[in-house]
Amino acid sequence: MVAYLLMLAVGVVAGVVSGVVGTGSSMLLAPLLVWNFGAKQAVVIMAVTSIVGNASRVAAWWRLVDARACLAFSLPAIPAVALGSQTMLALPESLVSICLGLFFLLLIPYRRWARSKNFTLSLQQLAMAGLAIGYIAGVVIGSGPLSVAVFSAYGLLKGAFISTEAAASLIVFFTKAITFRTMDALTLDMALHGLILGGAIMIGTFLSKQLLLRMDPNTHQVLLDGLLFFSGLTLFWAAF
Repeated sequence: MVAYLLMLAVGVVAGVVSGVVGTGSSMLLAPLLVWNFGAKQAVVIMAVTSIVGNASRVAAWWRLVDARACLAFSLPAIPAVALGSQTMLALPESLVSICLGLFFLLLIPYRRWARSKNFTLSLQQLAMAGLAIGYIAGVVIGSGPLSVAVFSAYGLLKGAFISTEAAASLIVFFTKAITFRTMDALTLDMALHGLILGGAIMIGTFLSKQLLLRMDPNTHQVLLDGLLFFSGLTLFWAAF
């Protein structure tokens, strides 16, 4: 019970963080979920949690969703997510945890390199990114930092960026949850855990709306890198 109350509290904080920076809920919740349920079940539960969390971000900023960018990214991602989810279920659980930790840690230098290059993406390149990130999203617990980098490179800002990335992620994680269900990996008990944690994230998301409008861009980047580093090391610890 104490562990579950802790996860709910972290879920609210994760909702605030993801509502401000566009990602972070999976990075904060991943260590706790892995410790309590194991690496594979953590990925499955987080798929349901992410559906609720991303739906709340869309609801908070729904007027600003860029439908063209959302569909360009998410439609190619759908088959890639299904394939990546099947890959994850076939891997040993300790390897899944190691892959999650390594993924988060490698995103730190990648994001810094991407910012230094200051590259921009066209709609067609956004679709290609959706295909690649979709597969990664199927394998790991969350690919938010990658999709955040992609949608910001497309040129979306603040509310439009938060809502469009969330709408695309909503489609991605819905596909992921369906894939897990068809493979009997998503049980009713796990779905309930995901929905409850998603509700905690939803509360945090609506609390974060005013913070997003006030946050300095440098603070945003430092916060995201800190989350990646913390979650990556914690997942390595859980694996060994």
